[in-house]
Amino acid sequence: MAAAVPTPPSHALPEIDDFTRPYWDAAAEGRLLVRRCRDCRRAHHYPREFCPRCWSARCEWETASGRATLYTWSVVHRNDLEPFSLRLPYITAVVDLAEGPRMMTEIVECDAAGLRIAMPLEVTFRRAAPDIALPVFRPVRATGVAAA
Repeated sequence: MAAAVPTPPSHALPEIDDFTRPYWDAAAEGRLLVRRCRDCRRAHHYPREFCPRCWSARCEWETASGRATLYTWSVVHRNDLEPFSLRLPYITAVVDLAEGPRMMTEIVECDAAGLRIAMPLEVTFRRAAPDIALPVFRPVRATGVAAA
């Protein structure tokens, strides 16, 4: 039997609405989604109902590859808010998704000394509540993209 995931304070969980539900449902299944504009064909993240480049409302969900490269990072040594205060220190980062957009995230399974700009990363998921998983990234493993 799997260990129960404690539910963090509500301010630490994403607000899920009708529009973002597909994103969060996919994450709970171990898949990362991005939005792609049907007019200019560019992908974007964070999910929005319109394209941030051409303003088209003709955008659709697309399963991302889960591959990314590290753009920048910072090690957080102090954060008084739960659940972040329980994981100190942690690495916050911006990654370039293979599909094009940049995404803010967290780096896991690697300490800061092992990080390099442009290093290949893969998505994995942190269970935040029984029905909510958050996409985070780790260095690429030989076996490919996996969900934790």
